[in-house]
Amino acid sequence: MLARVLSCAVVGLEGELVQVEIDITRAQLPAVTVVGLPDTAVQESRERVRAAIRNSGLAWPANNRITVNLAPADLRKEGPAYDLPIAIGILLASGQVEGTVTDAVFIGELALTGDVRPVRGVLPMAMT
Repeated sequence: MLARVLSCAVVGLEGELVQVEIDITRAQLPAVTVVGLPDTAVQESRERVRAAIRNSGLAWPANNRITVNLAPADLRKEGPAYDLPIAIGILLASGQVEGTVTDAVFIGELALTGDVRPVRGVLPMAMT
């Protein structure tokens, strides 16, 4: 199951679109892998997203391998702004929510409760 969600990165004083791709497949050893040049805060989003989904009353897709690809791969992704698009992608790919999100850009840090927190750099992202 595959889902694609748009997000944004700040490059200098400008925003650049980032495509967040989520692939979920059955696996004996469940894992979440984030690829596409993520920094430490983006790598840590795995735990924030897992807790936020569970604490929002939704189900974490257990017994699955979840691959998160942040494209373009040559652009460094920094900060917690990818929490929200990763969570939305996981919910779409797992079939827990339905809809089209092709005309929206998702940006936001998730609290462990599922609340969305503000992030820095939203103005250049919004002007993209």
